[in-house]
Amino acid sequence: MTAPGSAQADATAGGQIAPNPARGLVCRNCGATFGLIAEHACAECFGPLEVDYDPELMRAVTREQIEAGPQNIWRYVALLPVGHDPADRVSLDPGMTPLVRADRLAAELGLTGGLWVKDDSANPTHSFKDRVVSLAATAAKSFGYTKIACASTGNLANSVAAHAARMGLPSFVFVPSDLEPGKITQSAVYGQALVAVEGSYDDVNRLTSELAETDEFEDTAFVNQNVRPYYAEGSKTMGYEIAEQLGWRIPAQVVIPMASGSLLTKVDKAWRELVAAGIVADTEWKVFGAQSAGCDPIATAFDNGWDVVKPVKPTGIAKSLNIGNPADGPYALDAIRRTGGSVGRVGDDEIVQGIRDLARTTGVFAETAGGVTTAVLRQLVEKGLIDPTQEVVVLNTGEGLKTLDPLLPVVGPSHHVQPSLKSLREAGLIA
Repeated sequence: MTAPGSAQADATAGGQIAPNPARGLVCRNCGATFGLIAEHACAECFGPLEVDYDPELMRAVTREQIEAGPQNIWRYVALLPVGHDPADRVSLDPGMTPLVRADRLAAELGLTGGLWVKDDSANPTHSFKDRVVSLAATAAKSFGYTKIACASTGNLANSVAAHAARMGLPSFVFVPSDLEPGKITQSAVYGQALVAVEGSYDDVNRLTSELAETDEFEDTAFVNQNVRPYYAEGSKTMGYEIAEQLGWRIPAQVVIPMASGSLLTKVDKAWRELVAAGIVADTEWKVFGAQSAGCDPIATAFDNGWDVVKPVKPTGIAKSLNIGNPADGPYALDAIRRTGGSVGRVGDDEIVQGIRDLARTTGVFAETAGGVTTAVLRQLVEKGLIDPTQEVVVLNTGEGLKTLDPLLPVVGPSHHVQPSLKSLREAGLIA
């Protein structure tokens, strides 16, 4: 099998070999460097590790090389740390999801610069997590792991179970026991081990961190723990796609939902990489974060000017965002502040309205996280924090069918009739 650091390469349409640009892992806190290993914490300061790339190899990547690739995330393999040999990829082939122009919503909000929705509900298990799990599972295979596992608020569990089924390997997904029924069902249908834990996501995450240290699970890749540096890089592909779908340019403003904060940091990283590689023009953009009022530790830190994110106990309907102790919170704050963005938070009623507004105006049915993002967009516009004359992209990270419960009390049939024209006339449906 090909290790992540191997020079093994993918053959492009022109027969060219694209070497792996990843040269190691680097600590985001102290800068210590390591090889391409299965670790997520620095041995020097216990800070988080991320993939470090060779800038010369990144600059060698061209638009034409990317455009000649497959219609999925692997078209960007020359900018990623794993999967350079197609035979070694573990993938449901996610990516190249729709970038939907949202003209009707833009008109309601008074946005004249253009509004787009990046709709990742179109991925194979209907969330952006297929991007990160494809990279994590590929890394796990290269390291020789024989099982994969995760702690999840739902979408990650769905994707891990599906990838394990595709691989023919056992998986163990651990979720809070009060998760939405749709996400429980979607994880269970693949026939893998699904463990419901009495507690919050943060309790589940602590449990799996302990489990990863046991002898029984030494052969297990916990995708968002011991192979997290590779897992996290999958989120960059959403940033790459947005730029490519806009004609190789970066939007002036983007609104991104935050749970751990990783997605926001990686979309920003993707755009910085594209600029540094000369694939897109050097430009400025603003990153805005969106949180539920029931779980808003990053928003609270931003409002108070803190560099440290203080944990909270999550509540509220946006369960996919309910991470009370977000690992990437400080780095998300860095990206938001560096770009001149801001953070918004919205309550449950606003979240439900955000789901309805997006569906009504664009035909995109978002899960609760998408409702958060849409409602925060409205809030940012009303506060004057979004420039209405400049382009905006908002991210929908999951499918609305996964989170039906909050909508059941407020949506349903608009009319009840008998099977007759007379009944239709009485209901005012026909003259």
